[in-house]
Amino acid sequence: MKKEIHPDYHEITVVLTDGSEFQTRSTYGSAGDTLRLDIDPKTHPAWTGVHRLVDTGGQLAKFKKRFQGLGLEKE
Repeated sequence: MKKEIHPDYHEITVVLTDGSEFQTRSTYGSAGDTLRLDIDPKTHPAWTGVHRLVDTGGQLAKFKKRFQGLGLEKE
């Protein structure tokens, strides 16, 4: 293996959205850094089964207006 081409692998702290934390080894940041997650398995729809539609910039309203006559609305 070539020397000095691999990233530094060190211990960091990962903080989940609910405040719980754990130690792991990673190439993220430097030794002792904290990685705070915005989305994790406790809050992501793929794991929780709860899906929300987030309308950023009116994209959802624009879609509904554009396709309103096709019968896509839920009753």
